[in-house]
Amino acid sequence: MNIKTRVQLCIMMFLEFFIWGGWFVTLGTFLGNNINASDGEIALAFSTQSWGAIVAPFIIGIIADRYFNAEKILGILHLGGAFLLYLMYGTDNFDLFYPYVLGYMILYMPTLALVNSVSFNQMKNPAKEFSLVRVFGTLGWVVAGLLISYFFNWDSEAGIQEGLLKNTFLMTAIASAILGVFSFTLPKTPPKAASGKKPSLKELIGLDALELFKDRNFLVFFISSILICIPLAFYYQNANPFLVEIGMENPTGKMTLGQISEILFMLLLPYFFTKFGFKKTILVAMLAWVVRYVLFAYGNTGELGFMLLVGIALHGICYDFFFVSGQIYTDSKAGNKYKSSAQGLITLATYGIGMLIGFWIAGKISDSYLLEDDSHQWEQIWLYPSGFALLVLVLFAVMFKSEKIDYKS
Repeated sequence: MNIKTRVQLCIMMFLEFFIWGGWFVTLGTFLGNNINASDGEIALAFSTQSWGAIVAPFIIGIIADRYFNAEKILGILHLGGAFLLYLMYGTDNFDLFYPYVLGYMILYMPTLALVNSVSFNQMKNPAKEFSLVRVFGTLGWVVAGLLISYFFNWDSEAGIQEGLLKNTFLMTAIASAILGVFSFTLPKTPPKAASGKKPSLKELIGLDALELFKDRNFLVFFISSILICIPLAFYYQNANPFLVEIGMENPTGKMTLGQISEILFMLLLPYFFTKFGFKKTILVAMLAWVVRYVLFAYGNTGELGFMLLVGIALHGICYDFFFVSGQIYTDSKAGNKYKSSAQGLITLATYGIGMLIGFWIAGKISDSYLLEDDSHQWEQIWLYPSGFALLVLVLFAVMFKSEKIDYKS
C-alpha cells in the first residue's frame, strides 16, 4: 500500500469516527436538557443505533456486495447523513427529532462495515496494516470530544443552558458532507459477490452461521454476548448525562479517556490473549464492567472524583477484551465457510438485539429513579448494570469450558 492510499484511508477512518463521537456521546444530555425528552424517549433515540445495526446487513449484503463500489455507497450514505444531521441541528421537538435520528442511524451503521471493506481491499496484510489505519478512527472520536469540551465548551453548564449542544449536529453534518465528497476519491472497491447467485436471507443476516450453535461453547458465548450488551447500553445512554448532572467539568472531553485506553489495551490484548487464553480474557472484561459501574455508583466530583475517571478509563478493557477477543474467537470457530456470516451474526446479536434490549431497560430504570427536581438517584441506577454484569460473568464462568484458541497476529 503506497503512502497516498494510506493517508486517504487514515483520513477516511478519522472522519468516520469523528462524526459518530461528535454527537452520540452527548446525545442524552442534549435530549434531556434542550428538548425536554423523557428517559424513555432518550432510550428510544439511542435504540436507533440498534435498528441501524439490524438493517445494515441488508444494505451491505444486497447493495454493496453485489451492485456498486463500496466507496461510492459510502459517499452517498454520508451525504444523506449530512442532510439528516443538519435537520437534527434545527429541531427542538422530539417527535420530529426521532425520525431524523432513526433515518440517520440506518444510513450510518452500514458505513462502519464499508470503511473496513475499503481498507481491507487495499491491504496485502490486513492483520499488520489495519490497526495502523483503524487507530485514526479512535483519534477522531477523541478529537471530537476534546473539541466539544475544551475548545467550544458546548457541554459546560452555561453552554448546555444556552442550548449550544445542538452545534454538535452542525459540526458533524459538515464533517459528514466532507467525508461524503471525499469518499468518491477513495481507491475503487468493486463488489465481490458473484453476480449469478443471489444471497439468501439467511446469508444476508448471518443466519447460515447458526450451524455453529451445535458447538456448546459458541452458544454460551453468543448468549453471553447478547446479555453483556445490556449493561453496555447503560454506559452509552447514561454516562454523559450522569457526569453533567453531578457537575463534572468538561465531561465529554474526560470521557475520551475511554478511547485513549482502548489504544493501550488493544496493544496489550495479543499478549493477554496468548498468555491467559480466551475464557480468562473475557472474564476480565466482564469483571471490568462490574467494577466500572460500582465506581460510578459511589464516585463523586469531590474527593472520590478519581473513581469516575478510573471507571471511564476501564472502557479499554471492557470493550477491547470482550469485543475484539470475541471477534477473534468467532473467526477461529467459524472457519472459511462461515467466516463473514458468523461475524455478521455476532454484530446483529450485540449491537442489534443486545443493545436494543439494553437501551430500553436503561430508559425504564432511569425513569423509575427520576426525582421531582429532574435529577436522578444515580447510585441505584448504576448498581443495576453492575449486578447484571456480575450475573453474566458467573454464567459464562460456569457454562463455558476452557479451550485453546490460536491467536493469529
